[in-house]
Order: sequence, then structure tokens, then C-alpha cells
Amino acid sequence: MTIEVLKPGLATSVQDIGRQGYYHLGIPPSGGMDQRSLRAANLLLGNPEGAAVLECALMGPELRFAESRLVAACGSEMTPRIDGQPRPLNEVFRVPAGATLSFDFVKAGARLYLAIEGGIDVPEKLGSRSTYTLGSLGGLEGRPLRADDRLALLPPPGAAREGRRLPEALIPSFSKHYLLRVVPGIYDHRLTDESRERFYEEDWTVASEADRIGYRLKGGTPLSFHEREPPFGAGDDPSNIVDACYPIGSIQVPSGSEPIILHRDAVSGGGYAMIGTVISADMDWVGQIQPHQLVRFVPITLEEALAARAEYRKVLEGLRKMP
Repeated sequence: MTIEVLKPGLATSVQDIGRQGYYHLGIPPSGGMDQRSLRAANLLLGNPEGAAVLECALMGPELRFAESRLVAACGSEMTPRIDGQPRPLNEVFRVPAGATLSFDFVKAGARLYLAIEGGIDVPEKLGSRSTYTLGSLGGLEGRPLRADDRLALLPPPGAAREGRRLPEALIPSFSKHYLLRVVPGIYDHRLTDESRERFYEEDWTVASEADRIGYRLKGGTPLSFHEREPPFGAGDDPSNIVDACYPIGSIQVPSGSEPIILHRDAVSGGGYAMIGTVISADMDWVGQIQPHQLVRFVPITLEEALAARAEYRKVLEGLRKMP
């Protein structure tokens, strides 16, 4: 059974929960930027929670189904439509054979996850079906969808039922102003005290350069760094360092002017100072922030970050146990 792509949307790609164990070789995990919504859509259908889905950024695709399948759409608020008739988000519904599934413009959030009964059947690359566009790896030929593409599907597991819905308590509520918790980084000491305080006190605006590699932020006061003698191997710019590894979620500020939050397709290392890292429990929210929305960073301790991760795992466990 295949699905025909009539219109690809803005940046629709095949993603699962990502590939692990290759970041030290320069291959990032990729996978859904909002892991919670990706897993929720799969679990609603009775798919393995890491099955491959479509990640739809800001504008969804238009798809024609050759055979009837149950689907679920979770994440950003983009109303699904079957031949023009609206269908619910966060709930299992059927797309009849020959019908066209499309989506309204996004109202809140930035990325929707469309899970299809059985999951999307593309070849696994390094243990994952996720698309890494920069490396032309995984997904459908290592790229976002195009018009006239055809997506194969795996056999349905037979566990899905029409009308099954996410409990209201597990449906995320999107904002226009996000508070992102940050563990200060190993180069935090490079900032002056005044500049560090101001960084956490100001709102930053998400720029149009916000994608799977990273989110650039504008509008805050440029950072000030302590004077220093540049070490061998670092550049003259005060934000430069001798090359180091980058964790997902790390915040770089090239030239001290525009912070960049690295996300799931980011490079694994480089020569910019990391002044902090957005905690893993908040990275799903980063993937749902639209350009021109506001962000404020909130510094927390490592102990607080670990507690937040434990709470996040409880949410995932709630998804696995939903009726």
C-alpha cells in the first residue's frame, strides 16, 4: 500500500525517534523535534512508539491514500481534512481508500506529527528511518518530501481503533512566549557578570532561521565577554574557543550577538563557546516555537534539570498507559 504526495508542504520529512550512537562520528540523532508528540501519535494507533511518521513543519502536505488506513495527528494545531471535511487532532480517524488528506494552516505550535497505521516503510539507515537532510541520510532518499513521491507503508498492527483520543491532560498547550530552562555551560565564565544577568532577564525573538539544525534568536542585548589572550587554535572573536563537542540543546552566541539553540540535525562540534544548554525536557517545546515568537531563558541547576527529566519520563509513561 502506498500514499501519493500531491503537495509536499513546507518541509515535510520522514522521522522516527532518531538514530543513536553516531554523534561522535559527526552524524546527529535527527528524529522528531517534538518527541512527545511523535510518540503520542504512534501510541494512539498501537504502532511501536518509535515508528516512522511524517513531521510537518508550519504547513502540512496533501496526500492521497490508495487504501483505507487509520491515522493520528498530534503536535501543532493544523486541522486535518479528508476531502475538505475537518477531522480531529489527537484522535484516531480513518482515511478511506482514494481520499485526500490535507491540513489547514497552523494556528499554534510549529510541527505536526502524522502517524499512519503500521508506520512508514523506508529503509533503515544506521538503525533509524529518520531523515538527515544535510547528510542525505535516511527517510525518503535523504530529503524532504516532493510532489509525486510515493510512500510505502508497513502492515497495520491491528491494535488501532477509530475514535481513540489522547486524554486532555496529555495534550500540550502552545504559547507565544516560552520559558526555556537552561543549565549554564562550561564557557559561561567567559561572560561578564552584567552580561550574563541581562541574557537571562531579556526576551529573545525567534528569527526566520529556525529549523531542524538550530533556532537563531534576535532582539536581545549583545553579550560582553571578559578580555583574554586568544588561546592557540581559537579565533580572535571573543566567542571563539578551541573546537569542542556540542550537545543537542547547546546555546552558541557567534560574535555575542544572536544566540543559536542547536537541535536534532546540528553538527557535533565546533569553535563557538556554549554558554548553556536547554534541558532535554524542554527541547520538544523548542521544536514547536514559531518564528517571531518570544523566548526567555531560565537558569537552573543540574539537580533541577534531572528532576525535570524525571517528570518528562512520567509524561511519556502516561502516554504508554493511556486507555
